Formats: sequence, C-alpha cells, structure tokens
Amino acid sequence: MNDAMPEPVPAGAVAPQDAHEPSAPAPLGVARELTGHPGVDGHLARLAEVDDLPADGHLEVYEDVHRGLRAELTSLDAHPAPRPNENRS
Repeated sequence: MNDAMPEPVPAGAVAPQDAHEPSAPAPLGVARELTGHPGVDGHLARLAEVDDLPADGHLEVYEDVHRGLRAELTSLDAHPAPRPNENRS
C-alpha cells in the first residue's frame, strides 16, 4: 500500500482528529454603546469580560448578564408605593 494515502476509515468509525492547540482568546471587536441607564450599562459592560475568556467561559457571563438585564426590565414594571395624601384634614 502507498504510504502517502491514509487508510480508509471503516463505516461508523470516527476519524482521528489533528492534534493542535486551540487559539488563545481574542476580542471580537464588538462596540458597546452606552444606553444612558446606569443599571443596563453596568450589565452590558460585563460582556467585555468574554474577550479574555476561552469559549467555554462565555456562557456563565452571558447568563449572568441576561439575569441582570431581566431584573432591570422587571424593575421598570414595579410601581412605586402610593404616597399618603398630605391634603387630608
């Protein structure tokens, strides 16, 4: 058999993967614009953390930011307690 030709992989078998190191984390270069709402901007700023994490670390940050943004939205639905009527006699 010719040494230049790899052996065929039998049906159902998994071909061996090339052994190589994954590339280092690199920033995606996505611009983050301020919204003017400090709570939202704080949560969105956390997204910058994923620039320094490997891909398997992104999920935890994304889920935490998502929880924080949901909490911010939920707080918009909360109505302040009614003030007591100061004009009562």
